[in-house]
Amino acid sequence: MYAVVATGGKQYRVKVGEVIATELLGETGSLVELRPVLYVEGPRVLATPAELAEVSVKGRVVTETKGPKIKGFTYKSKSNQRRRWGHRQRHSLVEITEIGTG
Repeated sequence: MYAVVATGGKQYRVKVGEVIATELLGETGSLVELRPVLYVEGPRVLATPAELAEVSVKGRVVTETKGPKIKGFTYKSKSNQRRRWGHRQRHSLVEITEIGTG
């Protein structure tokens, strides 16, 4: 049994017990509910919005981490304009605790 959930503009295939890195969702230890896009249990596949209304995917925020450093550099020629910048995105590690229907 697994589900495909959508959060933060991305989709993740999850099973119970897996840990996924998503966009920042909340405080450490808080419970979150993720929106299912697809639910598969053996030969049974639920994909329409009416069928997915009864499916729930719940998780717990384990911790908060940072992604890789992104470095950038902009300049304009002949005018001595230069700028270095960097960014490091924050992520939540979410452990999937429950996938179920009804």
